[in-house]
Amino acid sequence: MSFIERRYYHYAIAVAAGLLVALLGRFVFGSTGFANGGGLLMLCFLLLIPMALGAVTAHFTPGYMSRTWRAVWGPLCTVLLFLFCALLFHLEGMICVLIISPLFLFTSWLGAILYLAITNDKPDKNRTYTVAAFALLPFLLAPLEAQLNTPTDNRRVENTILIQAPAAVVWQHIIRVPPIQAQDLGPSLVDKIGFPRPVEATLSHEGVGGVRRATFERGVEFIETVDLWEPQRRLSFSIVPNTATIPPTTFDEHVTVGGRFFDVLRGTYELQPAGPGRTRLVLYSQQRLSTRLNPYAGLWTDYVMSEIQRRILEVIKQRCENTQQSTARR
Repeated sequence: MSFIERRYYHYAIAVAAGLLVALLGRFVFGSTGFANGGGLLMLCFLLLIPMALGAVTAHFTPGYMSRTWRAVWGPLCTVLLFLFCALLFHLEGMICVLIISPLFLFTSWLGAILYLAITNDKPDKNRTYTVAAFALLPFLLAPLEAQLNTPTDNRRVENTILIQAPAAVVWQHIIRVPPIQAQDLGPSLVDKIGFPRPVEATLSHEGVGGVRRATFERGVEFIETVDLWEPQRRLSFSIVPNTATIPPTTFDEHVTVGGRFFDVLRGTYELQPAGPGRTRLVLYSQQRLSTRLNPYAGLWTDYVMSEIQRRILEVIKQRCENTQQSTARR
């Protein structure tokens, strides 16, 4: 018995053709020729390549199949196979695959639907021209897109938590953060997709000019220079990644902190009175996002930063309240 039964040959050919287009796009846009234009973060790759994948898959799927299969299930199979190959052959890391998967699925369906709408009741020659146009368009437009400037978006992510402890206790737990154990943080999706967990934050000396070293797992370290010091009220600092300590395998190129596409610029703690013996602690950070698809990419960066900040605040809350309870029992 052959590996694929004869009646499934047409489906295998359709998926293979769509996969070939996607892989070709991955290697072309990942080459040095398009690096300055944004490479794999160019719109021609993120939007037009999956549209071409969907159109090609729909084109080679037998015409007697339902439109639902040609427009939805066929492209879905092709996208999932492409993402699997990207992970299997280490073309992309789990973080990037997770980020692009919804975008690839949606635009592949769009490409298949447009192809079917355009070629409805058209002769075979017209269908061939149409699918060829879908397949070639990303590569033809890429040199033009590469000449465009990449927009920059400055974003702010804020988290707040209520702590059953006075500001004096909370202050001591934010200026320095002793080592954090994995069980202290609890589970989070950001761990599963490969982001390192926070470990600790040290402080060279108190006051403006003090240097905090915020360390994360796998050698990730950020140098945080204090430029606003208001005891029991506000602590603010600039953030620079210590690239000398971060192994090149920790982050994918497209999500490297301090890289051309993303950077964390500042962090601020604010302590607000919330009643007798209670403090509202606010942590917000400012980031730079420089991609051609900032609104979409920003959804992911905001989520990741919010999760990191939320977990840090939860650790601080637990430690502050434990300290307060120990003090009250004395």
